[in-house]
Amino acid sequence: MKTTALIAEDEPLLAAALQAELARQWPELEVVAAVADGQSAVDRALEHRPEVVFLDIRMPGLSGLDAAEALAEDWPDEVGPLPLCVFVTAYDEYAVRAFDHAAIDYVLKPVVPERLAKTCSRLRDALEARRAAAHSGSGDGQNQPQQRQGVSAGAFDDMTVRLRALLAGTPGMTEPLRVIQAAAGNTITMIPVDEVVYFEAADKYVRVVTADREHLIRLSLRDLRDQLDPARFWQIHRGTIVRADAVASAVRDEAGKLSLTLRGQADRLTVSRLYADRFKPM
Repeated sequence: MKTTALIAEDEPLLAAALQAELARQWPELEVVAAVADGQSAVDRALEHRPEVVFLDIRMPGLSGLDAAEALAEDWPDEVGPLPLCVFVTAYDEYAVRAFDHAAIDYVLKPVVPERLAKTCSRLRDALEARRAAAHSGSGDGQNQPQQRQGVSAGAFDDMTVRLRALLAGTPGMTEPLRVIQAAAGNTITMIPVDEVVYFEAADKYVRVVTADREHLIRLSLRDLRDQLDPARFWQIHRGTIVRADAVASAVRDEAGKLSLTLRGQADRLTVSRLYADRFKPM
């Protein structure tokens, strides 16, 4: 049975080598698109809906991690499961144990045929299991994307923290941020992170919302996220991070979408599908 795939790799020679080795090891695999940046990977994947995506970790614009997150949030429920995701990385096997921890596979570059063969075998097994489940009627099209791929939001977050630390050349997360410094005119306001209810991306800025006011800081949400304590501040959407103990309740509507009510706040926050499994009864 034919399987479709997308390759996102910004180095043409490496992309060609990967595609050639895939053709040799997996003749039934059809590469429907090959792109060189993260945003194109998301756009073309949503257009072609491949069953497998190979994402380079380092790409212009969106990184491979960012592209995977965007796909998980934007993938239409009605078209079936998310693509199986394989990251392409220059780090050695010891450095990328985080991938195994998160049950997401990886390919080293330059392409190592033996390692790629292992990846292809895993992908075939996973796809066969999906198809068998769909054929038997046991597949549930309404499952959350992270459940359909077998990766929980917690595992995805853990992997993301580890990998972003690797990319930054650090052994792990540094001391979490304690104070936000927000500039307005000639004044810098010091905001303890304990007072922040949520952060929201706003163009090139981030809105810092406290109980009684909000501030703007010129920092990407992605960079801010890596400085926060992930046990206290939960990402609930590509553009939103909330302080966990500020959440009063999570409400699911008739369509299955989650929204959060906050303690002492009128704002309601939308939870994307990728992070919906954070909110389960104990």
